[in-house]
Amino acid sequence: MISDSDAQEILESRNLIAIGVRADDVRRRLHGTRTTFVRVFEMHVDAPAASCPSGTSAGEFRIVGRPASLDVAMAAVRAAIRIAGGVPVTGFSLVDLLALNGASSLAGACRALREAGLEAISEAPLDRLDDPGVAITAARGAGLGVPRLTVHELAPDDRVSLLNRARDLQNTVGGFHAFAPLPRSMSIAAPSTGYDDVKQIALARLIAENIQSIQVDWSLYGPKLAQFALTIGANDVDGVAAVDPGILGIRRSPIEEIRGNIRSAALEPVERNGRFEAIG
Repeated sequence: MISDSDAQEILESRNLIAIGVRADDVRRRLHGTRTTFVRVFEMHVDAPAASCPSGTSAGEFRIVGRPASLDVAMAAVRAAIRIAGGVPVTGFSLVDLLALNGASSLAGACRALREAGLEAISEAPLDRLDDPGVAITAARGAGLGVPRLTVHELAPDDRVSLLNRARDLQNTVGGFHAFAPLPRSMSIAAPSTGYDDVKQIALARLIAENIQSIQVDWSLYGPKLAQFALTIGANDVDGVAAVDPGILGIRRSPIEEIRGNIRSAALEPVERNGRFEAIG
């Protein structure tokens, strides 16, 4: 574990190679060259799909968007279950469920979603939950998994504190398979740079050693940044496309592209599902 002063020094450093080597050492100590990825089929809560497009191969069906009501959320879960064919169905942000139902009824809402077939909450944003431990415990007590911690927006002053928060939550609450330290919402006024993003990945690996996987999102951050992130601390890739339209040929299919990118980084690709189980 590194100190806050060490972390701040890394943020201010321009020596990305040295930072990356240090984080990669931790990644390889924990995982060797093994690199997991998941193909995700996303379905908006307001537009449940009646069937899967041709060429769909997913390890996770994920419901995205903020539901207007618990009934809408449950209907989306049931629709996803009908077409998922046994593939894990996840969805929603804990923040949105809290806003929808209030802290006192979060457990009841989670129980209803679990009974509808939902397996896990897909987002637990550290920067938006006032008391993440309480919310996560309530969701898990209702039978839902909360396997990963996320970040919605990342203010420059919070870059280290959020990583410390993730580490501390794993110590107190536990049960997190992955931490995605890059924000899911980009600031238009002050966007981060690729340089900032990869340093955040490296710092996350160095600070949150107790969380099994540091995750980068393929669809949000693109193949190039995702591939580089795998060489400086990340070991799990989220959001690989589950639908192959078949117009670019076999070598450019999503599954071959992600496997090729991982292999070209001298790493071993392992496909997983939404339960973090290896499936290929």
